[in-house]
Amino acid sequence: MFSLYLECRQEVKDLLIAELWDRGSGGITESDLPEGRSGLRAFFPDDADAASLAHEFASWSPQWQSVESRDWVAIARSQLAPQCVGSRFFLVPEWRDDPSPPGRFRIEINPGMAFGTGVHESTQLCMEALERELKPGMSLLDVGTGSGILAKAARLLGASQVIACDVDPVAIELARERLSFIGSADAVRSAGVDLVVANISPEAVIRLAPDIVRCLRTPGVMIVSGFEVAETPEIEAALRASGALVCSTPSKGDWSAIVASS
Repeated sequence: MFSLYLECRQEVKDLLIAELWDRGSGGITESDLPEGRSGLRAFFPDDADAASLAHEFASWSPQWQSVESRDWVAIARSQLAPQCVGSRFFLVPEWRDDPSPPGRFRIEINPGMAFGTGVHESTQLCMEALERELKPGMSLLDVGTGSGILAKAARLLGASQVIACDVDPVAIELARERLSFIGSADAVRSAGVDLVVANISPEAVIRLAPDIVRCLRTPGVMIVSGFEVAETPEIEAALRASGALVCSTPSKGDWSAIVASS
């Protein structure tokens, strides 16, 4: 068995973990590093295609190490514990049977899925904002749905229609969960939904800001995250330039979200 060690910024950590699981990793451990970075160590069996892995993850300057054979799946799973998010959600790994606390919605998570296990601060910010902003009967568009955790949260909160969009093939699996699914936000009709949530990269938020505003009815609410506190002014400017009114900018640690209206 060997391990592959990568260092990355926190905002891409979940996506990189999903890619490592998808490439056959037998387990992944992570550690927090200074300056908003994370260290990931992924374990692979000896017969894994090391040359292919080296090519695919070359941009992350991978470091290789031979390791003793252990149950790395169990070790990796032990690091992901159930957690409460906001006042209404209970996130639990799908292999655990911990009882849900009274009054909380249960959402099962899988770290091998696309981005969005609920562990990341940006996902928590979006879920907490959904608790405040989503009223039963509202329609919602989840831009860059990833694992679908925000779409699931919206459905549990009483959204009448949830549209999930993503260009990642992994996210297509969400269509099997009775969610309306499309490839990208530009396929949504103008003024088609009451609320848009987007937990994506800052570059994607800026690029999609006109479409996010276009999709909203008036009045409508948008919740965007996936960027650090220092990047918030740039995101605010992009939303305002597209016609949005910024209402609040909640933060958690180094991460920020913006709640705005149309």
